[in-house]
Amino acid sequence: MNAEVKTYEGLLDAKGMRFAIVCARFNEFFVSHLLGGAVDCLLRHGAAKKDIETAWVPGSFEIPLVAKRFATCGKFDAVIALGVVIQGSTAHASYVNAEVSKGLAQVSVESGIPVIYGVVTTENIDQAIERSGCKAGNRGSSAAETAIEMASLLRQLP
Repeated sequence: MNAEVKTYEGLLDAKGMRFAIVCARFNEFFVSHLLGGAVDCLLRHGAAKKDIETAWVPGSFEIPLVAKRFATCGKFDAVIALGVVIQGSTAHASYVNAEVSKGLAQVSVESGIPVIYGVVTTENIDQAIERSGCKAGNRGSSAAETAIEMASLLRQLP
């Protein structure tokens, strides 16, 4: 790499950072596993328990509004959105997923605060089990890593 090129890259160091986590109560069994993975990841990377706040909303559709409140209050370095939407026999899940992802992206861009999409979207319960840390991997943990890295990166940018 050219030594004259300035490169910015986020670090996985959450010391001194504050995080808000918005969780959907619908499919709470899975979401609670996502939350556990997210909090564990934040703590392992140096965040203090006192610097992590959580809000529960009825379902994934309601996440963007609360994420916006957290992102615009000036108190947090990043917001993590956690939910589980399982496809049923109708297109309902597709509409929910589209609106949540658009809403969270809009909040992030408008607020300048990373709003991380940790909403698991699956075709069935088995996939929800796999992605919520009940079998292998935890989307909550990976969303927390992304939140740390993005918050770190934004602290470095001019």
